[in-house]
Amino acid sequence: AGPEPDKPPRRLNKRRFPGLRLFGHRKAITKSGLQHLAPPPPAPGAPCSESEWQIRSTVDWSESATYGEHIWFETNVSGDFCYVGEQYCVARMLQKSVSRRKCAACKIVVHTPCIEQLEKINFRCKPSFRESGSRNVREGFQQKFTFHSKEIVAISCSWCKQAYHSKVSCFMLQQIEEPCSLGVHAAVVIPPTWILRARRPQNTLKASKKKKRASFKRKSSKKGPEEGRWRPFIIRPTPSPLMKPLLVFVNPKSGGNQGAKIIQSFLWYLNPRQVFDLSQGGPREALEMYRKVHNLRILACGGDGTVGWILSTLDQLRLKPPPPVAILPLGTGNDLARTLNWGGGYTDEPVSKILSHVEEGNVVQLDRWDLHVEPNLEAGPEDRDEGATDRLPLDVFNNYFSLGFDAHVTLEFHESREANPEKFNSRFRNKMFYAGTAFSDFLMGSSKDLAKHIRVVCDGTDLTPKIQDLKPQCVVFLNIPRYCAGTMPWGHPGEHHDFEPQRHDDGYLEVIGFTMTSLAALQVGGHGERLTQCREVVLTTSKAIPVQVDGEPCKLAASRIRIALRNQATMVQKAKRRSAAPLHNDQQPVPEQLRIQVSRVSMHDYEALHYDKEQLKEASVPLGTVVVPGDSDLELCRAHIERLQQEPEGAAARPPTCQKLSPKWCFLDATTASRFYRIDRAQEHLNYVTEIAQDEIYILDPELLGASARPDLPTPTSPLPTSPCSPSPRSLQGDAAPPQGEELIEAAKRNDFCKLQELHRAGGDLMHRDERSRTLLHHAVSTGSKEVVRYLLDHAPPEILDAVEENGETCLHQAAALGQRTICHYIVEAGASLMKTDQQGDTPRQRAEKAQDTELAAYLENRQHYQMIQREDQETAV
Repeated sequence: AGPEPDKPPRRLNKRRFPGLRLFGHRKAITKSGLQHLAPPPPAPGAPCSESEWQIRSTVDWSESATYGEHIWFETNVSGDFCYVGEQYCVARMLQKSVSRRKCAACKIVVHTPCIEQLEKINFRCKPSFRESGSRNVREGFQQKFTFHSKEIVAISCSWCKQAYHSKVSCFMLQQIEEPCSLGVHAAVVIPPTWILRARRPQNTLKASKKKKRASFKRKSSKKGPEEGRWRPFIIRPTPSPLMKPLLVFVNPKSGGNQGAKIIQSFLWYLNPRQVFDLSQGGPREALEMYRKVHNLRILACGGDGTVGWILSTLDQLRLKPPPPVAILPLGTGNDLARTLNWGGGYTDEPVSKILSHVEEGNVVQLDRWDLHVEPNLEAGPEDRDEGATDRLPLDVFNNYFSLGFDAHVTLEFHESREANPEKFNSRFRNKMFYAGTAFSDFLMGSSKDLAKHIRVVCDGTDLTPKIQDLKPQCVVFLNIPRYCAGTMPWGHPGEHHDFEPQRHDDGYLEVIGFTMTSLAALQVGGHGERLTQCREVVLTTSKAIPVQVDGEPCKLAASRIRIALRNQATMVQKAKRRSAAPLHNDQQPVPEQLRIQVSRVSMHDYEALHYDKEQLKEASVPLGTVVVPGDSDLELCRAHIERLQQEPEGAAARPPTCQKLSPKWCFLDATTASRFYRIDRAQEHLNYVTEIAQDEIYILDPELLGASARPDLPTPTSPLPTSPCSPSPRSLQGDAAPPQGEELIEAAKRNDFCKLQELHRAGGDLMHRDERSRTLLHHAVSTGSKEVVRYLLDHAPPEILDAVEENGETCLHQAAALGQRTICHYIVEAGASLMKTDQQGDTPRQRAEKAQDTELAAYLENRQHYQMIQREDQETAV
């Protein structure tokens, strides 16, 4: 569908719009009537340096940065299109399968060898900075087209994400001249007009002589050596009271490499020059560059250690006022993120919603505490330990400082991981090691004499006698309510009547002692022994004792440690919605009570359908009805839902096949985004029921069977297709006994699709296994039958995907070992687990690596990390 041919489009000034790009075959440009917008082809024989063809996956901040340069990442997006068009596509000429890459900033997809062609025909990305003399933002228009007809069907802007059909009735060329709004997140986007490429100063002989005569002391008093250094880019902001420009810092190694995927989504929604990979040099350079931007906010994507790194850098730079820091939790503990309502970890919340939360969040203060250590000269030589250090890993903490049992367990874990990093490659193994170390430490009683070797003075009061009476194995100095991945060691609000309420901004530390009994009770809602609240601590140790600072452990030699308030950091706390009003703004008052149907969704159905709201709703299973107050948040609603399982009448009403709720269930937001997504349990108090549901609320139950595996529900599959090689279903009806499983296995072994289909229609069990526990899918994979594999994936219960034979192999292990790429793709897209290990401990990816199929291994690794948010970065729909 191109523009109407009888209306010639208005010609534009190419000089004014250098970033306007067409993506498609040259014929498509001609047919669309927009051929005058295409960039001129390079002159024949024009030199092209190798750097122009360099495949970059990070933003180039050097003075040789290319205007409109793409940022490439490997992709497994479906289809076989390439944005250079068939005429220039190298892969089409080679007629073989090659890898493809997607630009994270503008979403075009090309074959890796075609990137050089893309540079030659000047297909640029959205520009992230401006050259001197240019201030136009609307340089991000792209065109999308159908690859079968070679017709351009749509025009979209990479900045505001607006998309139009390529028809005169939908899109007028005058719209290109209009200023871009930068989209729904304009308040946090840093416009490219603010970022100016600077020219290197020309040092003439005269200038160099003047420079020599200038006083170094006078110069350095005005500017520090870092600030006075020449940089290729200058930030010249245009302040606006409505703007809250955002810098995003991502730790790509946090949270099982979740950060590597998240960074691509931020590059699409924001200016690529406001998104920084912390593995490329840390936050200092970026913070110095943007230090004069008014109303600046920071988003730290990583664990609590990442947040501490950024806060310490802000301390060093002394920015005034300091920009507030929000958190996207990608680490393991995430106690600071929980305290500030950002949750205990990232699941699959849309990045667009995260940006809105950062913009709307409340600015709060966070106490930060100094640790000053000096040797304890009174300690005897017999108490010295050769393996001990006289320095702490950090000299400031935001969360807690502790010594004793918990620090000893953490220290052993860190030492073992440094010695054998290959044994600590999964969170499950890490937790198992922690549990084993804690148990052995408990049996050995290595911290039972802690009270004999420490002296604690808080605000001038000696607590040592009280500690010796308690005989704790662990003492914690706590700044925030959360500790040890979400527990509350000081107790819940309202429980500590003899003390002031605990806060993270009151200038007080909470001092807590733990015995082994209270440490065990901590995991089930208990708390430690509350000792005091104080502003200053002097802690003296008489021997080497394990300590940890915000999770960083060491064995500290006998020392005198002084803890005092350092300063207060400015943070962003995720805000609760202002009201419990319904979503549609119909001005109706909130009802006193809400009667809501509760439906639950299985993990299998959620992974397969969470981008299709209607299908997922159909696949959900009714659980019951709850009546809650009209202004209820999800925390209150959870209690009502869990009561459904306890009521005798509800239990009697449930069908016998209905499973009980798993303790790990969570709410699903079915209304505020274009797809379903999970709500972290730590954030339930921030969401009202009326925000995520209307008459029905959906919950995700990870232990619920999928719809196709439940005998009480009809399986949502299409009718079986009639094949010319098999009789119709009607001819197979009758009283004949269902076929034996051996017949099905033989059909799968012989790659006899027609026979397998016939046996299935006659009542054959597609979940039949042979004597070695191999399923029909195992046999189909071993023969390489794509047709049989597709049939089994479409008609067998989903349990077949992760079924293992006697050596622990799933069908995906087998396909990966045999290098069957297409079959691997089928099985992965059907929802198979990529984390299952065989008896050798290998995942499917590792089996592909052993088979020396690097491309297949890369594909499986990519899908393993990003299965849940694989379509978050899809192109704008038209």
